[in-house]
Amino acid sequence: MYLHLGQHRVVRDREIIGIFDLDITSQSLRTRQFLNTAEQHGEVIAVTEDIPKSFVVTGERGRQRVYISQLSTATLHRRSEQNELF
Repeated sequence: MYLHLGQHRVVRDREIIGIFDLDITSQSLRTRQFLNTAEQHGEVIAVTEDIPKSFVVTGERGRQRVYISQLSTATLHRRSEQNELF
């Protein structure tokens, strides 16, 4: 199955490592360091031009990606649950 992250971007659900709320997690020094490092390594993909609300970490075959999304974690969670119904 796939999860739609917004702006015509989808990822395979089996590649998802975690979905995180940007407002909550960005308060943590470690999370800010993680995001900065990922950006320096070219692993960050902005899925939005709007105010970001969440980020999704994916990985497969040793390759990590961090998608910045305008969708809330609750919306992404609902979408992932809807995929399970099909």
